[in-house]
Amino acid sequence: MGKMDRIIRDVLWAAAVCLAGYLAGRGYMALRDHPSSQAEKLMEQAYQTVGEAAVRSWLPGCLYQEGEESQFLLAGIWENVEEHFPLFTYLKEQETVEPVVEDESTRHDIIAKNGDTITDRILAENQGQAVEEENQAARDEKTEGETAGETSGPEASSDSETPDTSGQEGEDAGSNESAGTEEAGEETSGGESGGASGEDAAGENSSEGETAADGREMPAWTTAVETSPVKDLSMEQLSDFNYLLNNFFVVDPNTTIDSSQMSADQLLNDDLKITGDNASPQILIYHTHSQEGFADSVEGDENTSVIGVGNYLESILRDVFGYNVIHLKNTFDVVDGQIDRSAAYNYAQPVVQQVLDENPSIEVVIDLHRDGVPEDTRLVTEINGKPTAQVMYFNGLSYTVNNGTLDSLPNPYIADNLAFSFQLSYMAARYYPKFTRCIYLKGYRYNLHMRPRSILLEVGAQTNTVQEAMNAMEPFSVILNKVLKGE
Repeated sequence: MGKMDRIIRDVLWAAAVCLAGYLAGRGYMALRDHPSSQAEKLMEQAYQTVGEAAVRSWLPGCLYQEGEESQFLLAGIWENVEEHFPLFTYLKEQETVEPVVEDESTRHDIIAKNGDTITDRILAENQGQAVEEENQAARDEKTEGETAGETSGPEASSDSETPDTSGQEGEDAGSNESAGTEEAGEETSGGESGGASGEDAAGENSSEGETAADGREMPAWTTAVETSPVKDLSMEQLSDFNYLLNNFFVVDPNTTIDSSQMSADQLLNDDLKITGDNASPQILIYHTHSQEGFADSVEGDENTSVIGVGNYLESILRDVFGYNVIHLKNTFDVVDGQIDRSAAYNYAQPVVQQVLDENPSIEVVIDLHRDGVPEDTRLVTEINGKPTAQVMYFNGLSYTVNNGTLDSLPNPYIADNLAFSFQLSYMAARYYPKFTRCIYLKGYRYNLHMRPRSILLEVGAQTNTVQEAMNAMEPFSVILNKVLKGE
């Protein structure tokens, strides 16, 4: 409706209201001189009708209510009045805004979307704050090193470690297939980016490495040097539940956890050493979201996807550390040739369970993903002189704030899985302080109920390069080996 139309309508309505007031006043004066019960009743109805009409025209929000349109009785009566007056008919034709009617399903959809938005923003704020704190620590460390004239060690910060996270909008912490464009000048492929054979990995810089128990030369990067942790690892601090929670974990708003479920003593004293030897399979790697890629991934080339990162991890664990590994490459998130993650966990569960049933010797299960973050976020640090994607562990608690314990999604290994994630994060804090982002806790199960040493590992995000994700498998394999050997 144009400006002139609105002005004309307002003037006409003002005139109509004044006329109605005048007529009502005159009528009242006449009735006062000649009262009758019937006349008083008619005047009362007239006042009510004029008042309700004014409210509907000038305060339409007052008529908002849930339900069906049939509930608006006044609107139906008023439509009959309008049909007899051309002026009202003209104004009705110019109307563009209708009263809002909201049914039950729409209301629940709105509530759900609001909850998702709040969750996304809280997650983005938590992660953004954590990254900024690490970046500030790195800058302080670099400044101190330059002042003292000393050379930084393998954990020195680099320019790529300082992303600008100001003003970023939250996106879901789950998987995100949007392709980033940063680091376009760094071309990588599966074989060239670290996804080489285990023999090549083991031979790299072998002259600087240690010697394994069987006499093999170990790559130089397997020799982790203990550094000064960013977080306080003293038992005094770790025994403080709030310190433990705020420095190692991020709790999704849809769930909660208390000190009875998580304490440093429980987490660190859980014996997670594997008991079998490598005569039979020990570790299973798979990908619920097999199609996740990175900034420079090549469509259709699994070597540049999260599967390629799994290939490199498999080769390291097998050829460098001597574990017996099964790598499952099923595409659980592809349905009829299209990417569909809506039921990927449901599709994955029976397949993974069958592999575990056929190989009861498997003691470790790794579901390897990459995260989804705002496009201006870079999850990268420097380890052993290499740009390295940061990692995050993801745990399901089978408990939501709204529904309590999810009996339909039981997980007997929640405590063991929490301990597994924490011990890996604790090792990283000792040897690679900027490697782990956090341990993210959410309400559901995510197929982490099939073995006590199960983890959902998020390696970088869609803004990382393939090379950075491949590089991350080297420090991860070191801390995983330390936990599984009980070191």
